[in-house]
Amino acid sequence: MIQELNLPGRIFHGAGSVEKVADAAAGLGANHLFVVISPSVLGEPLNLADRLTKIFKKTNLGMTLFSEYKGEPTTEHVRAAVNNCKESQADCIVAVGGGSAIDLAKAVSVMTINPDLQYQEIARKKIIKRLPLITVPTTAGTGSEATKVMVITEVDSGIKLNPGHPVLIPDIAILDPELALTLPNSFTAYTGMDALAHAMEAYVSTKATVLSDYFAIKAITLISKALPSAHNNGSDLEARENMLLGSCFAGIAFSNSSTNLAHAAGRALGARFNIPHGLSVALLLPYVIQYGLKVSQERYATIAKILNPDVDGSKEAMAKDVLNFVLNLNEQFQVWEAGALYLKAKLANEIPLLVEDALAGNGILTNQVIPVYKDIEQIYQKLFNKISEYSVC
Repeated sequence: MIQELNLPGRIFHGAGSVEKVADAAAGLGANHLFVVISPSVLGEPLNLADRLTKIFKKTNLGMTLFSEYKGEPTTEHVRAAVNNCKESQADCIVAVGGGSAIDLAKAVSVMTINPDLQYQEIARKKIIKRLPLITVPTTAGTGSEATKVMVITEVDSGIKLNPGHPVLIPDIAILDPELALTLPNSFTAYTGMDALAHAMEAYVSTKATVLSDYFAIKAITLISKALPSAHNNGSDLEARENMLLGSCFAGIAFSNSSTNLAHAAGRALGARFNIPHGLSVALLLPYVIQYGLKVSQERYATIAKILNPDVDGSKEAMAKDVLNFVLNLNEQFQVWEAGALYLKAKLANEIPLLVEDALAGNGILTNQVIPVYKDIEQIYQKLFNKISEYSVC
């Protein structure tokens, strides 16, 4: 069987590696950069707008900043950014920020030179041209700096479009842990749980390969150890470095395998209640693991060995250790309390719509067990029962 691995052309990694962004852009033949940057990193404490200006001046590169968006990118954000990009006559796109900035930059890189392309057409096209693309993640979660997918919300319908194509894999990813040192605890937790879910789902996916397994296993190894440390001590540079690496590896893994039901159900939940993506996935991950535990017992037992090399016992018992590990992280990171704030008064009445949305999403057919309506309904009901235990102040 012939297998294929798609990943960024180059990856820079290490403290201070953001300084490489100008040389990287020049190496792609760029003259003027259109920088999609998260509003949260423009000013203090990172001051990335000023820092990037100084970096690009050293190589005489022009720069146009775009930060006029809020939350996860929408089709309107893309239109506005594309118009700005065209006006600037930029010939290279740079993303600086979290997954939203990177996904918006991916869309701009494609739509700027393909104005008539529809999002629904992207996956079906054999060849798509785009502007060169460099990504500088400041969070460790989506892995978008290494993936062939993006998430853009359609304004009119509220539907989260999730087109995938190898052209969306960035040319260069720059992983600088110093840029993640000021990430708040809650964001560290939610984005980290998203990265862990990427790695675990990629490993148990029915599309997993030897190549994707390598990166999934490495990602689980890094994230499982680094995430609690990064959450408890945000200034732990080694933990931040390992989280960025783990997130990138998890992105490579699922981009070449797939995510599954936790992301399909989480996407529906996030879209319906405007919940941060990582939180919505973290809320559902334990129940999805529980649902597929028996069928994927051997793979989950392998994950248990990664989490604790000294673990022993039956495959069934070791597989349950993985479930308990995720449940413990959710308790430690107060995921249930956060979920209750968003969902407690609303979730029960919305379950039928959520199930329909989840069934229509990516990831259902690559799940260990292909779920039907009743299965997903029960998963959402279990989540509702859990968050009902928590008071909302």
